[in-house]
Amino acid sequence: MTSLRRKVYLTAGYNTISLGTGRSEFNPRKPRPGLEHYIKEAAEGTLSKIGGGKNVDESVIGNFIAARFNKQAHLNAMMPMVDDNLRFKPATSVEGACASGGLALLTAMKSVLAETADVVLALGVEVQNSVKAIYGADYLAAAGWFQDRKKGHAYFFPGQFSDRADAYFQKYGKDKTREAMAKWFENAIENARLCPTAQEYQNNSKDLKGLGMTEPNAKYFTPCLNIFDCSKVSDGASAIALISEEGLKKIGVPKDQTVEIVGWGHAMEDITKPPTDPTKLTTMEQAISQALKSANISVDQLGTIETHDCFSIAGILSIEALGLAKPGEGKDFVLAGKTSRDGEIPFNTTGGLIGWGHPTGATGVHMAVTIWEQLTGNAGEAQIKMNDSKPYGMSINMGGDDKTLVCIIYKKAD
Repeated sequence: MTSLRRKVYLTAGYNTISLGTGRSEFNPRKPRPGLEHYIKEAAEGTLSKIGGGKNVDESVIGNFIAARFNKQAHLNAMMPMVDDNLRFKPATSVEGACASGGLALLTAMKSVLAETADVVLALGVEVQNSVKAIYGADYLAAAGWFQDRKKGHAYFFPGQFSDRADAYFQKYGKDKTREAMAKWFENAIENARLCPTAQEYQNNSKDLKGLGMTEPNAKYFTPCLNIFDCSKVSDGASAIALISEEGLKKIGVPKDQTVEIVGWGHAMEDITKPPTDPTKLTTMEQAISQALKSANISVDQLGTIETHDCFSIAGILSIEALGLAKPGEGKDFVLAGKTSRDGEIPFNTTGGLIGWGHPTGATGVHMAVTIWEQLTGNAGEAQIKMNDSKPYGMSINMGGDDKTLVCIIYKKAD
């Protein structure tokens, strides 16, 4: 992995609401917005800040499984719907399960690096509240090795990460780990309450720690995870523009409203095989290592991190994959308050997947938007104070059970 040969900037991030249970606007008995609504809203939100579609050279859209949830594929051909100026311009669809948004960012970045585009619109979208949860679990199982679908739990991915939690309990102790998982949930909701687009923005529960400590019930869900350990089913989209220096001049956005990509990692693992060690996210570890090497920085220089907490145990494991804590000590890192918004290194400052929501194809782009907001001072009530000695942000987007990993490092543009 080498340093980037050309500067790549991000600006004009936009998130729709992450819609699903928990939002007052959500009613499963009433019609809800479809894919076209979310694509149009997110794209228009970004285009309005960069002079419209006439300034865009190409688009990339990340989506996991609209062909099942919405019976609609060929999403790249929906981009001209947003703006007539996108007609006849290149557009690409990418898919990598829950890392589809991260792949959209990387694809857009590579077009800028290849000098085939100066302004690329990257967008991620997913609409999942279109079927009953048990059917949705079946669709989402396509992010794993589907031949294993009937071997485990009814809810496939909660089952996969329940098994990881069980292995962690056995190796490092259950009680303190469960407390840390509850603390992770508590932090997620507290951060989401500061972000108006978050799915848990309106959550007014008083005893978050108590909810997080709810004993899992294997009869109705999984043996080692309760529902509060899980990200919710979400509908939403996020968009951001990736731009060269020449592109910045074209759109007229000042550099203080941009962030620069300074490093990245992209790692894959064999989807047909189970994890070699369920207490480790080894593919994530590889992607993080690649990104840090690419940016030529250490983990101690990161000021904020957006990690893929599809489940609370994944948040703890990501701390260890980052090298912020030794194996088995991620739980202690969380319980010490080091990941809270006023802690040593704030994680998931708008709630992450558990708090903000997890519209799967949009998640990686949402992470980039959150980092852009934080580094440019556009995060509103969710804004944290960045330490000058730790000026970098990182996003970690995971597809499946540690199978596709995209890690990107950002800094505020000079």
